[in-house]
Amino acid sequence: MLSRTKYAVLCVLGMEVFYALCISYGVLLSGKSMELHHDLFELIPGMVWGNLLSMVWGALYVGILAWVGGWCIA
Repeated sequence: MLSRTKYAVLCVLGMEVFYALCISYGVLLSGKSMELHHDLFELIPGMVWGNLLSMVWGALYVGILAWVGGWCIA
């Protein structure tokens, strides 16, 4: 039997690592690709690129969505 809590925690962990990698990748870009990357991140409600508090909010939002998704899948 698959544990819902364990699966949800693993989903949150995976999404947070992916989120951190995407944020760090966005710092390395330049030109039009950087603009597109930043615009895509701003689709997260309350996210403003370059604002540390909104990036933390984005991580929290992604974590909550990953928890709900993991809980429903398991």
